[in-house]
Parts: sequence; structure tokens; C-alpha cells
Amino acid sequence: MQDILDYTLFGVKAVDIIISIGIIFVAYFSKVQLSKIVITSMKKITSKTKTTLDDKFLNIIEPPLKLSILLIGIYFAIEWLNAAIFKNILYNIEKTLVTFVIFWTMYRAVNEFAFIFNRFSSKLSKGLSEDIANFVTKFLKSVIIIIGIMTILDGWGINVSAFVASLGLVGMAFALAAKDTTANLFGSLVIFSDKPFEKGDWVLTPDVEGTIESIGIRSTRVRTFAQALVSVPNAIIANSAITNWSKMGKRRIKMRLGLTYSTNTIQMENILKELREMLKNHPDIHPDTIMVYFDEFSDSSLSLFCYFFTKTTIWAEFLQVKENINLEIMKIVEKNNASFAFPSQSLYIESMPKNEMI
Repeated sequence: MQDILDYTLFGVKAVDIIISIGIIFVAYFSKVQLSKIVITSMKKITSKTKTTLDDKFLNIIEPPLKLSILLIGIYFAIEWLNAAIFKNILYNIEKTLVTFVIFWTMYRAVNEFAFIFNRFSSKLSKGLSEDIANFVTKFLKSVIIIIGIMTILDGWGINVSAFVASLGLVGMAFALAAKDTTANLFGSLVIFSDKPFEKGDWVLTPDVEGTIESIGIRSTRVRTFAQALVSVPNAIIANSAITNWSKMGKRRIKMRLGLTYSTNTIQMENILKELREMLKNHPDIHPDTIMVYFDEFSDSSLSLFCYFFTKTTIWAEFLQVKENINLEIMKIVEKNNASFAFPSQSLYIESMPKNEMI
């Protein structure tokens, strides 16, 4: 037995190898006991608190903490072995595992605290918080993974400066190739922050008119009145003049009425008076701005200028109100024995004296 314990492998006694393995097993079982006793007790405590931050923090550190206990055991096992031939390799492996634990913890923290991005993005654009939060979360995770890999490579003595320089060149090439995508991304940020429209709004741009169906990171989808779905890149729509008809507080009606020149002064005064009273008393007409004036002698009519607003901004309801107003106008004109004019010309033929005829 003593011969077996004194047997050396790569300059390390078998007894030291056995003790090192025993240290690792002790660390492993300590990790299990920590999970059963300490972590379970901490979860009971945090479940009784009003805030959820302590629960999230415990969820972040629980798996890395278990692995850290095992790493401590590996560290003492390496120290006990004191094997010069493998010492550098073992230390590099241990540093790699420690680096992995640190960045793993950061990676888990991004997952647990993604709700912060949801809260922030929901203030920018209602209904888009998930898209923005997912984008920010994935971006942060990618950054953590890249930095973690570079740190591990640097720990093994690999020169990462050349790798970073190559990443810069690749990044430039990628940026040139994906400049449209980048422009759309910044366009989406402008839309999220300025909020010129929301889902369901009726908008008019130089390129399309319709109802906003969805707003994404790359493009905005608009459902036209012909029921076609148009996908507009955010870079274009963010730099365009946007008319949001849904944001109207009231809807304008502007028209001209032409009465025949046979209309006398009394008829005109009565028509104007009754039109103004009808509009002021109409339940669907906004009372703040009502203009009805006889302002022009046109070529073939006496022109009345009418300018007012409906209370509704919904297209179908607006058309119903406009139809009702037109019918009321016709009744008022007919009531006062007047007539609407239409474009016409009168031709007068004057007869010449017979003695002047040849």
C-alpha cells in the first residue's frame, strides 16, 4: 500500500493526487449542502419581502455561487498538488473558469433586470416595449459574450489586439454593407421618442396613406384603404412629413355655395341668417368656428363662403354629418325660393337696322 501511495506520476505522488481529488469531492458536496441549506433559507427570507429585487439578485448569483465553491476546491487541489509541469496550465484553466463565472453572472443579470428596459421603452412608445427591450437585451448579451471571450483569450496569453483590430475592419465593412439597416434602426429610435403616430392611427406621408398596423425596429407597416399592406423603412418615414389625421380634435368642412343672380337682397340675408343658426344649433358641428359669408360676385353665381368643423374625426361619421348639412342647406335655399347656380353664359343678339345691312 505504501508503495502505491509513494508512486509518482509526472513528479507528483499518488497520495497527493488522491488528496487533491478528495478536496474537489469535498467542494462538490459542500456546493450541494449550500444549495440545500443556505440558498433555500435565503429564498424563504426573500419570499417574505415586499420587493422582488432581492429575489432577482438571488436568482442571479445562485448558479455562479455554486460553481464558485467548486472552483475554490479546485484551487486548493492545485495548490496541494504543486505540480510544476502542469501548474501553468491548471492555473490558466482556473482563471478561465473564474472569468467564466464573472461574465456568466453579468449575463444572468441582464436577463433578470430586462424589466428595466421594458419600463423605459414603454415610456417612449406604447405597445413597442417588448421589441425595444429584446433589442437592448440581445445587444448587451452580445457585448458581454465578446468581452468575456477576449478576456479568456488574454488570460491564455493570446494577443487579442490583432483580433480587436480585425474586428474593427470587419465592423467597418459590416457598417458599410448594413448602412440601410443602421439608418432604419436610428429611424425607429426617432419614431419611438417623438411618437408621431401610434398603432391604429390614420396617417398620410409622401409615400403612403393608411392605418398604422405595426411599428417594428426596421420598418413600419401601413394598411392602405385598398387593404394593401405597405412596409415602409423607418429611415424613410422618420425623414418624411407625416400628417396624422387621427390626432385631429375636429374635422374641417370648407365649401362654396353658388346662388343665381336672380336672388335678391332679402333672400340672401335670410339664407345667410338661417344657415348660421342651423350650424350653431347643429349637435355635430363644433361651435367655436363657424363662418358663413357672402363674399364674392362670381362669373355665374353669387358665392357664399362656408367654413366650419365637425366634432367627429371618424371618416364614416364625418360623411354622415356632411350629408346632413348639405340636405339642410338645400332645404334653406328652397324655403327662400332661391336657386343654386351652375356655370353658364348668356348670349345677347342685337338686331341691326335694315338701312345698315348690306
